[in-house]
Amino acid sequence: MQYPAKVLLAWGEAISGNRQLLDWLMKNGYEELGMTCHAIRLVDTARAWLMSNGQPHLMALVNGAEGNKNAVVWLRQYGYTYLADMALGADNDDDAIQRLIAAEQREWAGVALKIRSVKNQIEERHNDVHSLSPD
Repeated sequence: MQYPAKVLLAWGEAISGNRQLLDWLMKNGYEELGMTCHAIRLVDTARAWLMSNGQPHLMALVNGAEGNKNAVVWLRQYGYTYLADMALGADNDDDAIQRLIAAEQREWAGVALKIRSVKNQIEERHNDVHSLSPD
């Protein structure tokens, strides 16, 4: 996967909720990155879109960020080393972030940290809702 640095920066901001940059990605040839933003936020239609539009590696990134170790194994098996480390980094593995930085992949590390932030917020909300439920 090759993207200009400015596209990766825009993707990170779109993941964080910048709607204008999300729209820009969707309208300027980076629909797969826009759909990944939606998939990170648990939108099932975006997850299905990634799988049916030749982007299983991006869906594996999302699954790996959610703690699915098999997705990380799959990414490594098919040569997506940076995406595997992004998935691990997004799943709170600081060593994976350091590997990306050491490999001079700061933009990818930054995107992983944006995904981490969103995924942790989703998890917090999920846990808060369940802690309010009677046993």
